[in-house]
Amino acid sequence: MKSFKTESKRILDLMINSIYTNKEIFLRELVSNASDAIDKLKFISLTDTSVGSDFKISISVDKENRKLIIEDNGIGMTEKDLEKNLGTIAESGTLAFKKENAGKSDNELIGQFGVGFYSAFMVADKIEVFTKAYGEQNAFKWESAGVEGYTIDPTEKDGYGTKIVISLKADTEDYKYSDFLEEYKISSLIKQYSDYIRYPIQMLMTRSKKKEGSPDDKPEYEQVKELETLNSMVPLWKKQKSEVTDENLKEFYKNEFHDFTDPLKGIYAKIEGAVTYDTLLFIPSRAPYDYYSKDYKKGVKLYCNGVMIMDKCEELIPDYFGFIKGIVDSSDLSLNISREILQQDRQVKAIATSLEKKISSELKKMLETDRENYEKMFAEFGLSIKFGVYAGFGMNKDKLKDFLMFYSSKKEKLVTLSEYVKEMQDGQDAIYYACGESYEKIASLPQIEKAKDKGYEILYFKDGVDEFVAKILMDYEGKKFVSVSEADFSLASDDEKKELEKQAEENKELLTAIKDALGEKVKEIKLTSKLVSYPVCLTAAGDISIEMEKVFNSMPNADGKMKAEKILEISASHKVLDTLKKVYAEDKESLKKYATVLYEQARLLEGLTIDDVTGFVNAISDIM
Repeated sequence: MKSFKTESKRILDLMINSIYTNKEIFLRELVSNASDAIDKLKFISLTDTSVGSDFKISISVDKENRKLIIEDNGIGMTEKDLEKNLGTIAESGTLAFKKENAGKSDNELIGQFGVGFYSAFMVADKIEVFTKAYGEQNAFKWESAGVEGYTIDPTEKDGYGTKIVISLKADTEDYKYSDFLEEYKISSLIKQYSDYIRYPIQMLMTRSKKKEGSPDDKPEYEQVKELETLNSMVPLWKKQKSEVTDENLKEFYKNEFHDFTDPLKGIYAKIEGAVTYDTLLFIPSRAPYDYYSKDYKKGVKLYCNGVMIMDKCEELIPDYFGFIKGIVDSSDLSLNISREILQQDRQVKAIATSLEKKISSELKKMLETDRENYEKMFAEFGLSIKFGVYAGFGMNKDKLKDFLMFYSSKKEKLVTLSEYVKEMQDGQDAIYYACGESYEKIASLPQIEKAKDKGYEILYFKDGVDEFVAKILMDYEGKKFVSVSEADFSLASDDEKKELEKQAEENKELLTAIKDALGEKVKEIKLTSKLVSYPVCLTAAGDISIEMEKVFNSMPNADGKMKAEKILEISASHKVLDTLKKVYAEDKESLKKYATVLYEQARLLEGLTIDDVTGFVNAISDIM
């Protein structure tokens, strides 16, 4: 029995129990090692024509003896190789091979740390390695049960290559190791982690087949074993762009991401530069049910030379593009020792920056040339982009502002801010918007009637974040955002303003009496010329709008203290003003009831709840 050269029991325990978070990763590691071994022999075949070309990786199970076997016909190992590569923890033959052959080939070998092989001890009581190096006569067997050490002995083996026999641990209450003896489990793991290994990974699979001679009307079936290739080998993103059709992209998306609908757009790119990578990106046609929940995890699938490293790599996609699904495959990434976690280095940041630019470019192109699908995308994921504008105090607003869309009162469809500004009337110096719970409710707001009558276009903000986005942007191409529900909003001419001031002065005592009746519920009562058919409306002064008040108070743990400074505006041209004058002149006490009714009406029109239901009902009853 030989002892490991660099180890103690503590080191191997650390390797097995701490480096890998997922036991099933061992199969990925052993298949990757087998692929590396074949790569090395394939490199030799460039100058040695005697090397065969039927490269493959074989997997088999022995359920009776609880053994899993992985075999390759790669370069194999000599006794010295076994001693060096398997007798020394963290000694990587792959890394040495890459250094020796630097510049000679573009071989993409995976294993660089020399620890992947030992991940098998997470599931194994014992590991046996039977190997014969290419061009050598002698074969050797390496055997170990873990930390106690290993043995290397001569053995017999047909052909060159390596066969690894794993004796699985007994099942426990916490883990069922025998799952790794099931065909479906092996097949699914290969599909998940090693589908794009470039050599066929083959296994005998049990299939149900009609018995020969069995009648068609009463067929009989039997279980047969058939050799199948478990991996697809050549990933779509490795093919030349000219070979990839839109249908290829759609089918790949639906199979890879388990969606029954076609994506709105597929993006295929091969990027070369500071970091080289291949990518397939997709814009789904619908948002997942949990997309806007805190539990949703964004990210693209990350591959390193065809081997999946992470199912969802969050670092490569910004939150506001979190709806993007896809795959990134690069040989330039620095991974941690277990190949499960990205190191935070310039390669990662470079790919993330490049991906963001690519997504932005494709979205811009989509907006310009495929408006219908862009609007579908925005209907599903526009909220994500809006939050991206608002997040981080607007640090990304300049990147994202041209992707925003809002419903137009004039066009009755979504428009961009650029389109709105281009259509502005002569003399219009602001972007007008109105807020509400739905387009229908916004369209019925009292404040927007006059603006619409004058032909102005109003953007409808129905999402809670919309007004916050406007506040963060402040302006677009020099045009400030102005809410029609702001107290200062007015489309009155100079003559109209003078007439309004005159009426306000004449009715000063009446307005004061209404303010006294409502008390702290409103900051001010004033006459307005902005209303057409409605008698009253609520507007807001200060930094918090009425819509923002709703948003703040709908948040968890809201204390209700965030309040807009409300102003009750009474139409100077509506007959209700004459009624108020008459009541004030004849019965000042009754004016309180009229004030209550008008105030609560204004609240309802603004989408707010009634402050005092009992008082409101009683006031209406008394007036009637």
